Amino acid sequence: MIKNWLKIAFINYKKSWLSTIINLLGLSLGLCIFLMVFIHWQDEKSYEQWIPNKENIYLVENSNPIFGTMVVSSYPELSVSKEEFPEIEDFVIANSWKDEQVMLLADGKTAYVNPCRATSNFFEFFPFKIISGSYKNVLNGVEKIAISEETAKLLFGKEYNNSIGKTFRIDGSEKNYVVTMVYQLPKENTIFRPGFVMVSPSFIENKDGLKQWLNSSFVGYFKLKKGTDIQNLEKKITDLYNKHEKIETLAWGEKYDEKDKSKVYLTPITKMKLEAKSEGIDKGDKKSIMILLGLSALILLLSGINLINLKTAQASQRAKEVGVRKAIGSSKSKIIAQFLLENLIICVAAYIIAFASIELLLPSYNKFLGKQIQLNDYRIFIYSGVLLLVFALVSGFIPAMYLSNFKPINTLKGNFARSKSGVWLRNTILSLQLIISSFFIICSLIIHTQVKYMMNKDLGFKGDQVIHIHFKKTDWRDHYNSKKYLRLKNEVSKIAGVKDITGSVFQIGVGMFNTSSVRKAEDTAKILNNVGVGGIEYNYFKFYKMKFVSGRDIDLRLASDTISGAIANEAFIRKMGWNKSDALGKEVLPGWEDKKKYKIIGVLKDFYISGVDKPVEPMMYFNYDRNWSKDNMTNLQIKLSGDDIDGTLERIKQFWLTKAEPGYPFEYEFVDKQFAKTFEKFQKQQTLFTILNIVVLLVALLGLFALSSLLIEQKLKDVAIKKTLGADERTIVWDLTKRFLIIASIAVIISIPFGYYAMNEWLKDFAYRIEMPIWPYILSFAMLLLLTFAVVSIKAYRATKVNLVKYLKYE
Repeated sequence: MIKNWLKIAFINYKKSWLSTIINLLGLSLGLCIFLMVFIHWQDEKSYEQWIPNKENIYLVENSNPIFGTMVVSSYPELSVSKEEFPEIEDFVIANSWKDEQVMLLADGKTAYVNPCRATSNFFEFFPFKIISGSYKNVLNGVEKIAISEETAKLLFGKEYNNSIGKTFRIDGSEKNYVVTMVYQLPKENTIFRPGFVMVSPSFIENKDGLKQWLNSSFVGYFKLKKGTDIQNLEKKITDLYNKHEKIETLAWGEKYDEKDKSKVYLTPITKMKLEAKSEGIDKGDKKSIMILLGLSALILLLSGINLINLKTAQASQRAKEVGVRKAIGSSKSKIIAQFLLENLIICVAAYIIAFASIELLLPSYNKFLGKQIQLNDYRIFIYSGVLLLVFALVSGFIPAMYLSNFKPINTLKGNFARSKSGVWLRNTILSLQLIISSFFIICSLIIHTQVKYMMNKDLGFKGDQVIHIHFKKTDWRDHYNSKKYLRLKNEVSKIAGVKDITGSVFQIGVGMFNTSSVRKAEDTAKILNNVGVGGIEYNYFKFYKMKFVSGRDIDLRLASDTISGAIANEAFIRKMGWNKSDALGKEVLPGWEDKKKYKIIGVLKDFYISGVDKPVEPMMYFNYDRNWSKDNMTNLQIKLSGDDIDGTLERIKQFWLTKAEPGYPFEYEFVDKQFAKTFEKFQKQQTLFTILNIVVLLVALLGLFALSSLLIEQKLKDVAIKKTLGADERTIVWDLTKRFLIIASIAVIISIPFGYYAMNEWLKDFAYRIEMPIWPYILSFAMLLLLTFAVVSIKAYRATKVNLVKYLKYE
């Protein structure tokens, strides 16, 4: 029986080869897109699955009105909470920042690696595989360090397995550290990939800081008892934190706002990659992934719609077959099973093609995402296999039910495809297909417009031919950083091709490193939080060709300017309630100076630091050389002559590798390209949406072409009669295409509110956004009608060339 079903299936595939190819192409495209997004989602969800007891380990996050939600906590918040609440078995601190690297030195060999400064129980939470050594007393002193296998190979070569007890230094320190363990980093996905782990000296040296509840400097994790009520524990820790927060705030002479308290969150360690409340350590973009997953599911739905529509449209071709089979005794269940088998074969073939396509596209996809995804997770094949079976069942069941419901007498006399139920089903499904297509066109056009608006926005600075070099070797003792800055500034300025040099404590394209509160000197009750600390070189504004809206720049000839003169940006004076003229001469008390007043001598036009999707934050700029900020000048910003940029870069590189920071890698970034990275997320969204839009249109138009071909094929006799009665080609083409154009028009109208809602929600993420345009909706309407007409009219025009004798000889 199954052999007979398979024979019938392949006969029908061959007979309807066009619709078979379109189904295969559409399904494989839809499955390929969906599975690629699904694989990315599964990869992001797989982080920290390797950790034993992972279900009971939680990241501690904190939210307060000044700094927002942070991944860092204070030491007493972690230690006292453990003592106060029996639900908490233990806590660990693991300060490891993705972009931080440290130079290690051992017998002339070096390793430039990522550090992790932790509490001594680090390996009780995160038990990396041991290469040599043991967990016992591995970090029971500040001079003891565990190193990764890669670090050990760099420092000790082939003898890395015997490196226990060997010593090395951290560049900038004279202290020798002893290797107590060599570990292997997890092969699984994890954010924990330190080159070495050590107990932070600050845990011992900074005893006063460890007592401060508001000194949030540590990334902490709790190990909880099984069955702990997380929400209740969050509340208890929050109440404890608020109690001490109030005590310390009042002790500093500040007013404590009972209505705007801090809050503590506990995030499961296995979910922190996507669901951390703060920016996390290396947080993924869950929102974008879920949007893409939803959109790729729509594409898969389109593929299923094509399958259903074509099967129901082919009903006339299969009706007599069903009638004959029922007449000779075949049951309805067997007929349904036969059609489901035919559909399953198509789906399995498309599934194989989809995975073959993914294998080919994976290298480019990984490069686009910046990941190393591999098709080696058996769960992906299980999940996708289950999805395939469900998809095949659902997409096959609807046409199978309709076809199996034919009555033998009626099907042997008439045509189901001309019945009202068959027409209604096809029109409804086609409408849904075109609604999705119109939705994608609208969204793609609006996303493109918003990204273009962002990229063309006046940034407030000119960063062309400017490179930024951040110091890799820094030391906050004995003014090492400021001395290094002045020395390198002087020496680099002598290199041929260098036009100018400046520096700042913040970094364009990265953001502000320091923020503080600022009060009005005349009314200390008026306070502005989160003001950027803008320590700058004297020539900074001229260097970047920034504009003043009122007042003037800092004048080196005036001591008052260099000591207490300040430049405010427009965002600052706006939030202070001043205009550009009123602000001049106003005095303020910034939080980074102890009771020292600064006088505003100029107002700078706002310029963007962190990206144009975020609002410009209030900032105050001042002479870097008069306070603590001079030790935060850990970078050079160098303007190059346009004559020989490559040669100048090579000369700077040679100087940097031999005199500035020998032994460290030379890395630089063009400031305009560095800022352009703030657009990457949205440019990727634009690229992905454009690709999805092309796929959606391709799948929809293929389905439309196949469906129109089948339906027009069924009307060839009508066409022949009309031609005989004298109808011209234009009239016949219009008659055959107008129903499709009506359906397309209705579909666009229905899609408009969905597109408007989705794009309005997307645009809410932008501080500076376009007003919702009307033209994408009009263009979508025009495009879909034009494409529909173009696709259908091809077959309609060919139908006008019908052989009249062939269709009228029996009439």
